[in-house]
Amino acid sequence: MLNLSVLLEDAARETPDRDAVVFGDIRLSYAFIDSIANQVANLLVSRGIGPGDKVALSSPNLPYFPMVYFGALKAGAVVVPLNVLLKPREIAYHLADSGAKALFCFEGTPELPLGEMGHAGFEQAEGCEHFFLLPASLTAAESPIEGAELFWAALSGQPGAFATARTEATDTAVIIYTSGTTGQPKGAELSHGNLLMNAMVDDTLFYRTLHDTSLVTLPLFHIFGQTCVMNVGLYRRATLVLQPRFDARQAVELMVREKVNIFAGVPTMYWALLNDDTSPEEVETIRANLRVAVSGGAALPMEVIKGVEAKFGVNILEGYGLSETSPVASFNRPDRPTKAGSIGLPIWGVEMKLIDDDWKEIEGEGPGEIAIRGHNIMKGYHGRPEATADAVRDGWFRTGDVARRDEDGYYYIIDRSKDMIIRGGYNVYPRELEEVLMTHPQVSLAAVVGVAHPSHGEEVKAYVIRTPDATVTEDELVAWGREQFANYKYPRIVEFRDELPMTATGKILKRELRG
Repeated sequence: MLNLSVLLEDAARETPDRDAVVFGDIRLSYAFIDSIANQVANLLVSRGIGPGDKVALSSPNLPYFPMVYFGALKAGAVVVPLNVLLKPREIAYHLADSGAKALFCFEGTPELPLGEMGHAGFEQAEGCEHFFLLPASLTAAESPIEGAELFWAALSGQPGAFATARTEATDTAVIIYTSGTTGQPKGAELSHGNLLMNAMVDDTLFYRTLHDTSLVTLPLFHIFGQTCVMNVGLYRRATLVLQPRFDARQAVELMVREKVNIFAGVPTMYWALLNDDTSPEEVETIRANLRVAVSGGAALPMEVIKGVEAKFGVNILEGYGLSETSPVASFNRPDRPTKAGSIGLPIWGVEMKLIDDDWKEIEGEGPGEIAIRGHNIMKGYHGRPEATADAVRDGWFRTGDVARRDEDGYYYIIDRSKDMIIRGGYNVYPRELEEVLMTHPQVSLAAVVGVAHPSHGEEVKAYVIRTPDATVTEDELVAWGREQFANYKYPRIVEFRDELPMTATGKILKRELRG
């Protein structure tokens, strides 16, 4: 038997009174988080949800996340984390595609009414039977959304103890949605073994103290934050300081107040920390405590690396991975020299190689497409055997990312999946946007690409051919897109053209649009 919830259970058994989660003035112990997770498990079982059933979770970095995440795992269910920026149409798709039987959704704020959008998506997904609202106010007595069951009311009377369901290492624990460059988002099935092994190996890659304190600003619904921050943190019995939405000024204040010694982020976060008006006293405190800085999600500019080292006195360690690899596949290991601009070496138990379009291995420096094999590779794409067969062969997963390799075995990304855009650390896949844009009555053809942006890395731009006699403006199409897509996805820039560059077979030449 192996269940990922052992991460929480073992920590609660060994360090029950230690702060597991800090959120504002709220400090919750390991024993408390484990007790609530047990109540969640009992709740799910009482509603007929058990081993193999899917439970969706839409929550920013709040104490609710580990409570529901591990509660569902204890019940033997499969967790389906949802990006909190998804709109009702997208939520409904994820619920239906995963076959989720329940959705736990945070209420949100007047500016971002997550609960309302989540409930609207829930009502569109016929197979999803239960909606639990995670209230913004802990003292809420009534649900602000008609038909939504309040989380704390649902837990009332549920026991705080639970015998964790028997699951095997190969059973699916989490489904992480990722798109690729074609079609709708696909759910990568990650097993209990995938995720536990990745957390345990990752633990060997980062400096460790007897009691670590980690700032959790990477979204926990994303595999980077989930594995490298939450799961590794629980494995270490660390204290997790939650920040629901990254803000450099608040991050600095939290790092100072809580004496944070581990920070993991994407390049735009480090860029923002460098540009924060940090006082000398704050800098001194951060320099005295911060021991680990990890970056992923996109290439980190050399000037940012140098700036962070000069300002905060810590070297940023870069790694590489994908949702399909749980996620870490390579890292600049602490026992080997760090090479700036490199994604490092394969982690323990993982192999990497370079291949051509026909899966044939490329020797020497390359370049070639990265393929990965090891304990971290997903079981497959949920309900998509053909897509799985295209991506995985003989245990090797082809990433779509092109790299070269030096004489010491270090890998360097030189290009990534042809069409994918990385905006502020989030993956944006043009095909999905193009298909929806073309449902607009005044859009004839659309091509979406990424263009350089000083703080987000890339911005989403749409090239559009309008229908005859169309009058839609750039501002109108941007506003329409904002209603259709999550906030990080929608095109901020629209350029109208009479024609788009194409090959003889009619394929749009996006490299020409990117310039």
